[in-house]
Amino acid sequence: KTPSELMADSVIYLHIYFCGMIFNIVYNMGASILRAVGDSRRPLYVLIMTCGLNIFFDIMLVVFLKMGVMGVAIATVSCQGISACMVTWILIKGNSLFRLKIREIRFYMASLQSVLRIGIPAALEATMYTIANLIIQIFVNGLGTDTVAAWGTFAKIDAIYWMVVNSFGIAITTFVGQNYGAGKIQRMRKSVKVCLLMSYGAAILVSAALYGFAEPLYRLFTTDSNVVRIGADMMHFLLPSYFMYVVIGILSGALRGAGRVLVPMLLTCGGVCLIRIAWMFGVFPVYSGIKTIMLSYPVSWGITAVLFIIYYFKKFPKTEEQILQ
Repeated sequence: KTPSELMADSVIYLHIYFCGMIFNIVYNMGASILRAVGDSRRPLYVLIMTCGLNIFFDIMLVVFLKMGVMGVAIATVSCQGISACMVTWILIKGNSLFRLKIREIRFYMASLQSVLRIGIPAALEATMYTIANLIIQIFVNGLGTDTVAAWGTFAKIDAIYWMVVNSFGIAITTFVGQNYGAGKIQRMRKSVKVCLLMSYGAAILVSAALYGFAEPLYRLFTTDSNVVRIGADMMHFLLPSYFMYVVIGILSGALRGAGRVLVPMLLTCGGVCLIRIAWMFGVFPVYSGIKTIMLSYPVSWGITAVLFIIYYFKKFPKTEEQILQ
């Protein structure tokens, strides 16, 4: 259902972007290692630097060299490669606790099993999110080019929100994991409360800012008044419900840090992804329109948040004995 006028550029972009996936993997793995040992600054510095370079490359390749979508894709992949090289260099020059020695890279079965036990559920969860988003995009594509453009721009704008909120999820996973290993139960539980409050505060502030500046933000991306109108309506409809995701992000991160990975994955896949997919095939054919699509988000967040709260109070460690179970 992708509009024909968008297909050619989409194919070009994806072909180039997929070539850079390995760079994305290397950066994310390296950044995760650094965060796990308490170094969250240098991954941030790398991102800031490469984002700045990405903007510079976009201007050079698109504005001056007139390379269009191909230029955007090349700029993105180039910066992903730079970020991967930078984080690898940081690991090679790291201290003895986490120094990367290229010649000693090999599989260690005990460590590999632990990584897979945590990583496979997380990978399945991310895959389900992608599948759900692809299905939603298919239905959006049937609503016209202006709606597709507004939806795509919305994803770029609200990425600001998700970066802020997801950073708290990453932080709580690391903090809970460190204290879980040290057996400090009370610090684990207190950190979840503090992180929830901080995340809610940040979520409300960012949502309010995006809500208030919806139209000016859209005009940074397009001069089409109809796209701006549709996009602003999308933001005004969805942003007030974004706070509902905070519970999911923080509690799932805390549970993973405490070694509970399977059930959070099932709750997220079932509560968020499958509900949205069922909504699209069950509700959208009856009440077609962009608002029906958008309504799937707060509905799925609300149900999943309740499930996470119940599971957290039942299974999050309360005593040292539960850590040993």
